[in-house]
Formats: sequence, structure tokens, C-alpha cells
Amino acid sequence: MMVLRDVSKRDLPGLKRLAAVLNSVNLPHNDDVLAGLIDTSVKSFSGKLEDPFAREYLFVLEDLRNEAIIGTSMIIAQHGTREAPHIYFQVTNAETYSATIDKHFRHKVLSIGYNYDGPTEIGGLVVDPPYRSGPDKPGKQLSYARFLFMAMHKKLFRERVLAELLPPLMTDGRSLLWESIGKKFTGLEYTEADKLSRQNKEFIKELFPSSDIWATLFPEKVQKLIGEVGPETRGVQRMLERIGFRYVDHIDPFDGGPHYEANLDDVTLVRRFRTATLGEKPLEQEADECLVGVTRAAGPNRFRAVRTMVRFDDQTVYLPKKARELLKAKAGDKLSVIPFE
Repeated sequence: MMVLRDVSKRDLPGLKRLAAVLNSVNLPHNDDVLAGLIDTSVKSFSGKLEDPFAREYLFVLEDLRNEAIIGTSMIIAQHGTREAPHIYFQVTNAETYSATIDKHFRHKVLSIGYNYDGPTEIGGLVVDPPYRSGPDKPGKQLSYARFLFMAMHKKLFRERVLAELLPPLMTDGRSLLWESIGKKFTGLEYTEADKLSRQNKEFIKELFPSSDIWATLFPEKVQKLIGEVGPETRGVQRMLERIGFRYVDHIDPFDGGPHYEANLDDVTLVRRFRTATLGEKPLEQEADECLVGVTRAAGPNRFRAVRTMVRFDDQTVYLPKKARELLKAKAGDKLSVIPFE
């Protein structure tokens, strides 16, 4: 089995290995960035960051057979503050008509928007390529772990949850939308701008046009990318839609990737969340497949979760022996459960 848990400082070598393979936007191959992500997460899980909405939680999935970190996911408690607003393009349609020449047009229009009291954001989902198509469904485990944790600690998160999905990118990692807009107004390459925006968004607000941008002026292939989901992200899109997320006509101002949102309370996994006490005997029969988690106030890991079979008997839950061991749970412990469907 695999175990989901909060990241710890001893995981830096494992994250560096994974980042070296992927070098993605979500997990850059940069020692300082990775160390910073770990440090912020450790302080978030431990409560050392007193403002709950300043916290960022990094989850890892560990394959215990070889003690390897094979994926990560993240929760940003609040994406969008007065110091660092959440920036997006609002996508609308404008219709024009000339009676003189009997011509009617429908144009896609982009309007820059800022959110200073933003939603909770889920992101940072990456999986080591050799594991992606396996039966363990690591991407789904990493994604669901975030909803399990948010359901366990609702007061630490905003009522609205945001997911920014990656669009189709060029083979060299560049964004066609950035080439058409961002690069012309900032003079920066896509990767440069993305890296800078993680620390400082001032250049976007000062250099991007404040007026509407008519996408009709872009090449047709760029227009088609607005709000589109990249091929490697379509599985995530389907999962989000299945549990209650919807495209909200907002896109990333850098690459045009669509923004999906939902009310936390309306997410099906959160609605079906339940807690129960671990029973004395291990489960030895077929039951329902779920994601089961536990949090602790102290220790090297504050959160642990496993995908396992469970059986409920009123307020008692029964798990297989191996799952109990991975959770380091004993009879009488309070466990949290969401379905794994």
C-alpha cells in the first residue's frame, strides 16, 4: 500500500528527485523553492503560522515498497490578498451587428480582474510518470487527500475553492497566449514571468492593459486555446466536474488555463464526509473503498491517510490490519472517511 501524509523536512531529497524528473510549474527543480515549500507546509500543519489563511499545506504520496515520494498535491488556504491579489482574465462575449452590411459578429473579450479576498486554492498535483497509469491511482489519491483534509478542518479554509487547470502548452513549455499578450506587455518569457509572479505580482498590475482585450485580434489557434484544458489535465477536469466543480469563465492571465470553482460545502466528497471510531477487530471481508485519514497534534507527521476498504457499524469503522498499521491507528482512535469513487 501507499501512504498519504504531510511533507516533512526529511523529504527534501525525495522532492528533489521528483522535481528533477518533472521540473514542472507545480514542482520546480530548484532547491531553494522546494525547501521553502516544505518549511511553509511544516509550519502550516503545526499551526506555527498563526493566520490560518496564510497557510499552505503540501501533501506527499509515499510508496513504502521503496520509500520513494511519487507525487505531491497542495492546498493554499487563501489565494488572493491585498499584498498579492488573485489575478485572472474574465472571459465574456460581445456581440456586434451592422444593419448597413447585414453583418453579425460574436467576439470573445478578456478583462483583467483582481481578487483581494480570494478563495482557497487546490494545486501542486504532480505524479511520477511511471506510476500514472497504474492501478493505485496516485493522482486521484493525492487529489482526494486535499478534500479529506479540508472536510476535517473546514474553519481553516474559505467557503469557495479554486482549481487552476493547465492548458495545452507548446512542446518547449511556452504558452501561445503568453506569446500573444503577456510577453508583449512585459518583455518577459513565460517561465520568467511565472517564477517572478510567485513572489511579486506588481509587474502584472502595472504592465498589463487595464482595458478590455478583444481576442479576435489573436491568431485563430490562440483563440481556440482560451479556457481549454491540456491533454494531461483532462483527467483532473473530469474528476473535478464529477465532484461539483464548474468552469467560471475565468482564465489564467499567463497561459489561458481555465479556472474551476465550487463551494466547499457543495463538493460531493465533503458532503459525504464522516467520522467514526476505529473498532477493535480488523476488517476481514469485502466492504466499501474509501480514503481514511487521521490527524495528530504532534509528531513527525500531523496527517496520514490511506486508500482502503472500510465497513461502518453505526459510529464504528473497521479497517484491514495493514491499513491500521499504515495509519498508526489503534482501537478507539477517531478516523475521518470520504468515499473513493
